[in-house]
Amino acid sequence: MAGLLEGKKGLVLNIANDRSIAWHIANNAIKHGATCGFGYLPMEKMERRVRKSLEEMGVNEPWLSPCDVGSDDSIDAFFKAAGDKFGTIDFVVHSLAFANKDYLAIGKFLSTPRDVFRQALDISAYSLIGLARAAAPIMPNGGSIIAMTYLGSEKAVPGYNVMGVAKAALESSMRYLALELGEKKIRVNTISAGPVRTLSAMAVGGIDEMFAHTERKAPLKRNIDGDEVGKTAVYLLSDLSSGVTGENIFVDSGFNIVGL
Repeated sequence: MAGLLEGKKGLVLNIANDRSIAWHIANNAIKHGATCGFGYLPMEKMERRVRKSLEEMGVNEPWLSPCDVGSDDSIDAFFKAAGDKFGTIDFVVHSLAFANKDYLAIGKFLSTPRDVFRQALDISAYSLIGLARAAAPIMPNGGSIIAMTYLGSEKAVPGYNVMGVAKAALESSMRYLALELGEKKIRVNTISAGPVRTLSAMAVGGIDEMFAHTERKAPLKRNIDGDEVGKTAVYLLSDLSSGVTGENIFVDSGFNIVGL
């Protein structure tokens, strides 16, 4: 089923390398005909990483623009540049999060400082509101906004800590955005992915145990790979999901459904 996103234009934030979930989403979107622009943290090394990973995807002249999601001015400048380049867009992919890794360890949640908590919520959750607000004016025909989350938003996952709280805020924000943006024909959803060996995942305490436990417990008896998340993203970004908004879709080999 090629061409599900033929003629659609969208923005992807933020690819770190070719193992990033954002990379897999962009790769699948482009395979299905989408034109993608890319945001990156305003650092020279991050721009180099994004360009290198896109070259490995076969995208040699990508549209890139810096975007610090912790700054409203930076977000506004990013979307103005995107509007100048693309005119209008059809989708936005929010695949980014941050928390101080010193507090992503088993037994460290109670010691989370206020500034670490505030930063995690700002970058990982409020950023979705900021991106959606700036995107809406250049989505006059409606479209789709998706964000990445994880089961640690609903269950206490040892070592995920403040990031779990931030993801819970992200998912709740998604639902309120879906409610308000529905009249503009903009759908907002999240994908809850199982553990994937990304750069950010490696910062979580006990991550290797998470991979092993998923293989034992999940109905499919295996971990997922990033490409499976990318394919689900294509569904949510395409017209196949035209009646779906405010939902959280699990791509985790069924891990979330199992109790003991």
